[in-house]
Amino acid sequence: MDCRHIKFSIDKAKVDLIQLQALFNEVAFWARERTLEDLKIALMNSDPIVTVWDTTRMIGFCRGTSDGIYRGTIWDVLVGTKYQGLGLGRKLVETALSHPSMCRVERVYLMTTYQRKFYERIGFQENKSTTMVLQQNTYEINSLPLSGESFEPILKESEQVFR
Repeated sequence: MDCRHIKFSIDKAKVDLIQLQALFNEVAFWARERTLEDLKIALMNSDPIVTVWDTTRMIGFCRGTSDGIYRGTIWDVLVGTKYQGLGLGRKLVETALSHPSMCRVERVYLMTTYQRKFYERIGFQENKSTTMVLQQNTYEINSLPLSGESFEPILKESEQVFR
């Protein structure tokens, strides 16, 4: 395959949501129900975002989140079916890991169930420590007081619950 036209980008503004959704639908059976609106929210709250392009077609994607010093997480590593096996997935992950928001963190987590051998070749190891997950966050956005409001009613309510 001629790879001369393939380019990587870390420009979040360049992400085409329609192409991204199509890429998820093509290669990520676990994420086929993601809406354009939800993808936009995920992108707004992710850094770094790495994309791979064959001229104007998005053929790869990876995103991360990080506090910049202690912990980071790699999410959603995708490479179009026709482009798999060319080293693009590895380069996506390595580009995300070398990004300024990720390169100094003590520990980078990877959310995956599949392709463990692929990630092990990059240097990830299975984490035997306890991991917990909250499947559906049911906390309401207005459950905490806004600036200038008192925590007192919430504290009193908590005291009653823990008696």
